[in-house]
Formats: sequence, C-alpha cells, structure tokens
Amino acid sequence: MAIADTTNEGLTGNVGLLDRERIIAKPGFNRWLVPPAALAIHLCIGMAYGFSVFWLPLSRALGTTQDPSCTSLNLISALFTTSCNWRVADLGWIYTLFFVLLGCSAAIWGGWLERVGPRKAGFVSACCWCGGIIVAAIGVMTHQLWLMWIGAGVIGGVGLGLGYISPVSTLIKWFPDRRGMATGMAIMGFGGGAMIGAPLANLLMNYFKTGTSVGVWQTFICMAVIYFCFMMGGAFGYRIPPAGWRPEGWTPPVSKTTMITTRHVHLRDAHKTKQFWLIWAVLCLNVSAGIGVIGMASPMLQEIFAGSLIGLPNLTFSQLDASQKAQIATIAAGFAGLLSLFNIGGRFFWASLSDKIGRKNTYYTFFVLGIVLYALAPTLADMGNKALFVLAFGIILSMYGGGFATIPAYLADIFGTQFVGAIHGRLLTAWATAGILGPVVVNYIREAQLTAGVPAGPALYTGTMYILAGMLVLGLVANSLVRPLADKWFMSDHEVASLQAKTAAANAGPTGSFGIGTGGLDAKAAIAWAVVGIPLLWGVWVTLRSSLVLFG
Repeated sequence: MAIADTTNEGLTGNVGLLDRERIIAKPGFNRWLVPPAALAIHLCIGMAYGFSVFWLPLSRALGTTQDPSCTSLNLISALFTTSCNWRVADLGWIYTLFFVLLGCSAAIWGGWLERVGPRKAGFVSACCWCGGIIVAAIGVMTHQLWLMWIGAGVIGGVGLGLGYISPVSTLIKWFPDRRGMATGMAIMGFGGGAMIGAPLANLLMNYFKTGTSVGVWQTFICMAVIYFCFMMGGAFGYRIPPAGWRPEGWTPPVSKTTMITTRHVHLRDAHKTKQFWLIWAVLCLNVSAGIGVIGMASPMLQEIFAGSLIGLPNLTFSQLDASQKAQIATIAAGFAGLLSLFNIGGRFFWASLSDKIGRKNTYYTFFVLGIVLYALAPTLADMGNKALFVLAFGIILSMYGGGFATIPAYLADIFGTQFVGAIHGRLLTAWATAGILGPVVVNYIREAQLTAGVPAGPALYTGTMYILAGMLVLGLVANSLVRPLADKWFMSDHEVASLQAKTAAANAGPTGSFGIGTGGLDAKAAIAWAVVGIPLLWGVWVTLRSSLVLFG
C-alpha cells in the first residue's frame, strides 16, 4: 500500500531510502494520504489486544491427555517444558509484556524517532512486530514458551511502541487545524486492530487445524506476512511537511486561551516540568479505570445478570448449570465485542470534539461523566437494567479510547509540536503503569470480596466501582492543575530554526503551503482509504454480528 511516490528531487544522492530528508513532501502532495498510512500500521499492531484468541488453542497444543507430573508446573518450569501443555495464565504474560514494552520502547526511542523520521521508525516497527510473531511461531513449533515470550512479547512489544508513536508527530504537523481529529483517526486503528485480527486468526486456525496441530504457528506466519506488507505500505506512505508549511488558506487563529502554545519545548526539558507529570497522571488514572473494566467485562456481566441473560431472572450465577453458563459466556463475549466498538468510536469522536472544546475540557468531561457512571453502575446492576448497564460501560470505554487519542494533541498544545512524538513516547510509561495497576486493583478487590463470602452478583462489584470512581476523582484534580508553561521552558527561535534547518532547506521560500497538502478525497486518496477502510468495516461487521446475541 505505497500511497505516495518515493521520488527525491532536490535531495543529495547520499540520502538513504529511509532517511527523514527523503520523505519531505513535494508540491502536489495530498495530506489526506498520511492518515491511511498511519492506520495501516496501527491496524496491524492493534492485534495485540486480540492475542488472547490464541490462548485456549495453545493450552491444548499437545492434546488433552497430560502426564500427571504436569500438574506440578510452576512458571519457570512452564517456560522450558516440551512435554506439558501451557497454562492460559502463563501465556497471558505475553499480553503484559506487550504493553510494558510498548511504553518502555516508546519512551526510550521516542527521541530517535524524531531525529530519523516516521518512515524509518515504521520500518523498524514492522520488522520487530512481524519478526517477533515469526519467532513466536518457532516457539510454538518447538513448544518453547520462553521463545514465545521473547518473540511476541519482547521483540513484538518494541515494535508496538515504535509503531504506536510513529505517526503522532507527523499527523499533528500535517493537521495543525484539526490536531485531535488527525491523531484520533490513527489511534482509532490501534483499537480496531483486534476486531480484524481476532476473527482473521480464528479463520486461519480453523483452516490450518489438523489432527496433530491446532494451527497456531501456521496462523502466526500467515499473519506476520500480511502485517508486514501492510506496515511497509504504511511506512513508505509517510511524508512530513517542510518547515513553515501550513494548510492552504489557513492561518493560525489568535488563541483565546493560553492553553495552546505556538512555541516549542525541547525533549530534554519536557519531563522536568510539573505539567508533564500532571498529564502523565491524567492518562494513567483514566487508563487504569478503563483497562480494569476491559479485563473484567465478561465475568462481570455474567455474575451480575446471570440467569436473566437467558430468560431465567431468578437464577444467580452459582445456580446455573454448565450448559447455561456456556450460554451466558457467549452473550458476555458479545458484550466485550460491543465495548470494543465503543472503544474505537470514542477514539475518533472524543479526539475530534477536543478540537472544538479544548483538550482540558475534554478530560474534564471524561472524569466527571466517568465518576457519575461508575457511581451509578451498582444501582443499575441492582435494578437489573441490562440496557442501561451496557450503555453506561459503553460510554466509559469510549472515554477510555478517547483518552488515548486526545493525549497527543494535549501534549502538542502544552509543549509545542517539535518534539511531541518523543514526549508522547515518554508519557506512554503511564500506559505501562496503568496496565499493571488497573487489573491488579480490580482483580484483588474481587478476590477479597469472594474471600469475605460475598456471593457472585451485583454486590461483588460494588466496591470496585466506587474505587474506580475514586481514581477518576484523582484524575480530575490532576487535570485541573495543568497550567500553561512558563517562558523559561521554551526554546529560542534560533534553536528551533537550527532543528528545522534540514526540512526547511528542501523547500526554500516564504512561509505557506508551497502547493503541498492540497486536495481532498482524490483517486489516490480514495484507494488508500479503501485499502485500510474495507478491512476495518469487515471487523466492525463481524463484531456487531457477534454482539447482537447480547440483546437476542
């Protein structure tokens, strides 16, 4: 999916194919080609959310008959066993590695990305993500869990981090008039990746499955090849605007708020400001609350509504037999799918809305509305009102996704655009922290309630909802404390000009559009959007079809 030419007029012959200087846009380039390039990468790496589709098949990869000694496996022995099936809990650590490595790699290599540009970062991301999946396939073939951890979890996790932040700075610079919408379009793809990848993985596993194989390693290889093609198309489709570029006919409005700066903070100074850590807390607390809900969505619906999900309102969860529990598990899977749609839609809706009402007000909305909905959740559960309960958590998950999509524009407003990609990378350590904090808090509260004798039902989650609401109260306070930066933190005009010298030299001339970025949905842009849009629409359709069972 190479969505723009790779000519290099006016550049010196020693500029490499992946170098930043080579991807400076030329006159006639359409800026609407950049979002589908970003989506091509995000839709691929977003499969990290859907990797749990492999856990059950892998847990019976060696068949259902087990040696009695396999019951004494611990985590260390599970990493190296070749004769015992893996446990789902041991496989689940790959999911943790994904998001810890995503946050860490984005923080470590964000500055490198700003220097080398999004094409090289996208290229390395594709090699790591797809290469890691290939290594994981070898781990499945040889039945070595440690190899799966290193391949998918570690190498793939680095690819996730680089791929996630690769388009952020670029999109913000291409769409100074609609920062939130631009980043929302790309980051929407990360939420949508599992909607495409999970059903595709199921189709492939069923195709490759035999009497002696569950079809996982073959599926890994096929998906790695498909993803590599898409991610390379996205990486080579990236272009950056020359320094001083702005959309044709657009002039920066005179800001009515000091919350949006026109200056720039250097990467070396961003983390020294209290604003960085306040926004870090804002993201961490918003994500902690939301990711806790994602992790418990299926059991929560089953235990709260139990028999009422299948027309037996008088039966609690513990009173259901095995076949009835299987029925409500299917319905709960539809609930999880519906939440994923809210998660994706919220990324675009809330980020676009933030262009109108401002980033700080958008987060105020997240926290105030989230506190109200979490506080109401126990009441809705006691009422047995399934529709309102589902709607409440759909809105909560839309704000979870919207928080991810809005945060890059928030950073650009406060710190400027010169290093926003790298600053965003460092801020993603908040996601890595939330990925541990949210599920741990939610799971331990639930276990403590069970230990105290609370039966499976609405009461089991009442305390959890109030604690999640409390997290959002803290986030509300942190957001209220965010203020514009003092002048001492901003770079001088001379320092900014020297940093932009390479991109400015490629298009000498007065500040303006240079004839770049013009055009809307022309033929080339329509094809690029179709390449990423058709798979996304297929994923939405599959998810909607499976979630209809919730109200069936």
